[in-house]
Amino acid sequence: MIKITLNAKQLVFWLCLITTNTVTFAQINRQALVTRHTVHVSKIDSLSSLSVGNGRFAFTVDATGLQSFPNEYAKGVPLGTQSEWGWDSYKNEGKYKIEEAYKYYDQYGRKIPYVVQLNEPQRAKEATNYFRQSVHRLQLGNIGLDLSMANGKLATASDIKNIKQELNPWTGEIKSNFTIEGIPVEVLTVSHQDQDIISTKIKSDLIKLGRLKVRLRFPNPTGDWADVGNNWADEEQHQSTILTNQLNAAVIKHQLDSAYYFTNLSWSGKANLLEKQKHYFTITPNKGLNTFEVSCLFTDKQTAIKPPLFTAVQINSLTKWKAFWQSGAAVDFIGSSDKRAFELERRIILSQYLTKIQCAGNYPPQETGLTYNSWFGKPHLEMHWWHGVHFALWGRPELLTSSVDWYFKVKSKAAAIASVQGFDGVRWQKMTDNNGNESPSSIGAMLIWQQPHIITFTELEYRANPNKQILEKYKDLVFSTADFMASFAHYDSVKKHYILGPGLIPAQERFKAEATFNPTYELAYWEWALKTAQQWRLRLGLPRNKKWDDVVANLSPLPVQNGVYLATESAPDSYTNPEFKTDHPSVLGTFGMLPTTDLLDKSVMKKTFDLVWKTWSWEDTWGWDFPMTAMSAARLGLPEKAVDALLMDIKTNTYLINGHNYQDDRLRIYLPGNGGLLTAVAMMCAGWDGNTIQNPGFPKDGTWKVKWEGFKKMM
Repeated sequence: MIKITLNAKQLVFWLCLITTNTVTFAQINRQALVTRHTVHVSKIDSLSSLSVGNGRFAFTVDATGLQSFPNEYAKGVPLGTQSEWGWDSYKNEGKYKIEEAYKYYDQYGRKIPYVVQLNEPQRAKEATNYFRQSVHRLQLGNIGLDLSMANGKLATASDIKNIKQELNPWTGEIKSNFTIEGIPVEVLTVSHQDQDIISTKIKSDLIKLGRLKVRLRFPNPTGDWADVGNNWADEEQHQSTILTNQLNAAVIKHQLDSAYYFTNLSWSGKANLLEKQKHYFTITPNKGLNTFEVSCLFTDKQTAIKPPLFTAVQINSLTKWKAFWQSGAAVDFIGSSDKRAFELERRIILSQYLTKIQCAGNYPPQETGLTYNSWFGKPHLEMHWWHGVHFALWGRPELLTSSVDWYFKVKSKAAAIASVQGFDGVRWQKMTDNNGNESPSSIGAMLIWQQPHIITFTELEYRANPNKQILEKYKDLVFSTADFMASFAHYDSVKKHYILGPGLIPAQERFKAEATFNPTYELAYWEWALKTAQQWRLRLGLPRNKKWDDVVANLSPLPVQNGVYLATESAPDSYTNPEFKTDHPSVLGTFGMLPTTDLLDKSVMKKTFDLVWKTWSWEDTWGWDFPMTAMSAARLGLPEKAVDALLMDIKTNTYLINGHNYQDDRLRIYLPGNGGLLTAVAMMCAGWDGNTIQNPGFPKDGTWKVKWEGFKKMM
């Protein structure tokens, strides 16, 4: 027997090596890794705004460190203030009912209702619009600086000079320096990590001159598809009232149609809070000061508690952000000769920061997070995969758990949807809200690829903590989801196969619901999810579900033509019709997002990938399509293509200076792209079940030096 003796330092080293599942022999200097991607801003640029937040609340600022010029940023990355609890609904004066948005589709002799967007008759159109707009997510308030010029006029954005601003993701702190008529202003901005609080410390001689005030304005919701928080019109439609006004604290109530909330303020030293005009309040510091601190708590509950001042909030931010960055996984590309390595590393770091502050709350996030509204502020559950899966793969499953547990809250409404349509189990909503209400959508109501997501999430939860408690906790969600999936599949007695559709739209939203059946990705996802649900039954010592087994055993084969997988069996012209080579190339998700299934032929998938790579209209895609393609390339043993996909030079694969994934003039930020990037990188480093290659998604020609720790394998 050979006896090996380790000293204390050696023991710690090897324990770290084992527990982090690393493929290198050196621990990553995480602070150096993160801080080398500190964001630097040197001008007023509507696409360079920066955010602080905690996953449930976010606050986005301009170059002054606060929200001083919201109109100038309205068409870029807006200066939003949003919390996951902040929703409002217009009064239902028309007494509309959701059933008025039903459209009936013929599915195998049954008329099945779907909540869609109707344009006629007029009553149905009005009902549709009402339920799309109500509820809507709120912009809670605009906190900025009123800066006066020497002539008494308020400064404009063009008067802000010598801008030097930085966001340090390691600390979650934004430091902003600029001048007004040669007078320096320094603003530090942080967010509390446990409460919906922002705090700022302002230093400037403008305070002594009486030329600097902190401004708080309450916008009215627009009810539009997007709400950027700068609607100062319609003053009579809402109310803002000072409830208490003390020497160094105040409480303001904002009342809307169906919602009200409170803004609790506290500040250092003496200052006066005044109502300048409706919904417009200013805090004027005493002229004897040159430093002023203000904290602001947004809450849906009335309380007299004063929010902590800047130092306490700053310490909270520093402590919690350090803990975040020292948890979970990290990847370092130092030493790589590929010139794209630094940019990929930048995207990775900033995507972690952004998804932590925008997507790590108790509810599935909307695609624009907590910055501004898209689709009226409502989450899309098919996107929850892209928002959340990466948290588990990066060794931070607790950041996924919070939003996964939301499905318990809305299960009864999902069961009601399945029931009214004549299906078993639960049919998960697509475009929804915090309470699980379904919103009318001509495409969204017909999607099905969000259905198996909950099985993906809970399986990841189990892999992170493989114990009976996890199985018991989530079994009802898993089983009721599988029940719906099995009942949705229709058995064709002639073909002797179960068929998905007609009456669906696949993830590639280019096909008509009435005619579409057997989309490739969804078929494979159905098989994987039903098999995984069955595995949950076996883990719990339960008998197999015969219906699920029957569907899996007799599910339609993946549709093939000319040696490649079609997008859907109902579209044999998948690759000859130009329209069908746009939008999401979701056929690649069949072996990228998903592992190998019994339905899959890898050689056919390889030919499919090659065809999509060469002929797809990449200019007409979305931000998560590139990481999805990278995941497929990695599984197919094409690491060069995986990297090329992640860094493809396409507009919708643009990552702004602040790290946001830009799509177009409508979607200036797109968090599914950020989450997808992180998911792909985790797979490219740690691989997936059955993979034995180190860093399988990166080229082996020496151009990439990939050092990582803490990743978990994908399924």
